[in-house]
Amino acid sequence: MTTGAEQEGKRRGRRPAGADTKTALIEAARAVFTEQGYEGATVRTIARRAGVDPAMVNHWFGGKEGLFAKSVLQLPIDPSTIVSQLLEGDLDTIGERVVRTFLTVWDSTGGGHFAALVRSVASHQLAVEGLRDLFLKQIFGRIVAKVGVDNGLFRANLVASQLIGMGMVRYVTQFEPLKNTDIETVVAAVGPTIQRYFTGEITAPQPHGSA
Repeated sequence: MTTGAEQEGKRRGRRPAGADTKTALIEAARAVFTEQGYEGATVRTIARRAGVDPAMVNHWFGGKEGLFAKSVLQLPIDPSTIVSQLLEGDLDTIGERVVRTFLTVWDSTGGGHFAALVRSVASHQLAVEGLRDLFLKQIFGRIVAKVGVDNGLFRANLVASQLIGMGMVRYVTQFEPLKNTDIETVVAAVGPTIQRYFTGEITAPQPHGSA
């Protein structure tokens, strides 16, 4: 005979003893946040996907927000490594390297991390801060500082706008043909625009509030 507790465990689909519950929750959360964004995802749905009791979310992460930070904001990108790679080689081709590098990283995970962040921006400040910190502070801000161009923050914003827009169309809205266009074709089309943002002539933005 099985006890009530054992039956309840089976109904909830708990993982066998010794299974890596924490890792299972992170993987499940990443998938659910990618599909539904922060607002749409629930602790119960994530736990069900992971095959664990929902109480484990609080136990390991202190709730949905902590799980979001662990599963989505910790992206599969080491910013320092990315910056070093992008700055290697001729600065006249850095635009191509940026597009190629980001598409290669994002494609390797099916765009999951990026899609989860973008779908969550409208409903969670952590996602906004995560995108801003990654693109402006950790990556493109460092690059424009190394390149030594004027209007660095404005240039970093322009590059970020292009990359986020491209990722949005390729992984979130999944417009064809960009969704399945090969990386080198996109590099050839978008790279020159990124290059201009980094090293071309850019008019400085007017101070806020000026005529």
